[in-house]
Amino acid sequence: MHRIAPGRSAKVIDGDRACDAAGAVADRARIQHWAARFAILADPGRLAILLAVRHAGPISVSDLAAGVGMNDTAVSQALRILRYHAVVSPHRDGRVIRYTLSDSSIVDLLDGVHPAPALAHNGIAHPDGFDEEAHPSAPVPPTG
Repeated sequence: MHRIAPGRSAKVIDGDRACDAAGAVADRARIQHWAARFAILADPGRLAILLAVRHAGPISVSDLAAGVGMNDTAVSQALRILRYHAVVSPHRDGRVIRYTLSDSSIVDLLDGVHPAPALAHNGIAHPDGFDEEAHPSAPVPPTG
């Protein structure tokens, strides 16, 4: 029980498991880093924005706002926080700024939340349940 602090071993049932548990949390800086990463994802608005960026690709603030159902100001503020934490990166496309994900560890986490994009554009069909009546201006994919 070399990893257990003195005074903490009195109630240990399985010393090997207690040592393994202590080893898993020994790097406190790493735990703080991941706690901060998870805090970024804890806000529903930021999480929605990140999922939208992940699945829509390079996307503008206005398109994000329309896609996630938030106003442009709220999306801009969330993106400011996400840029500060190096989770998204802005890229100029003419006069438009588009955002992409820049943190592969966040991409991996997002893929665990919503693994496969299902878009109605670029030849990929919408998922089951897409309500065309709710989106009358959505282009109808060619058939046959």
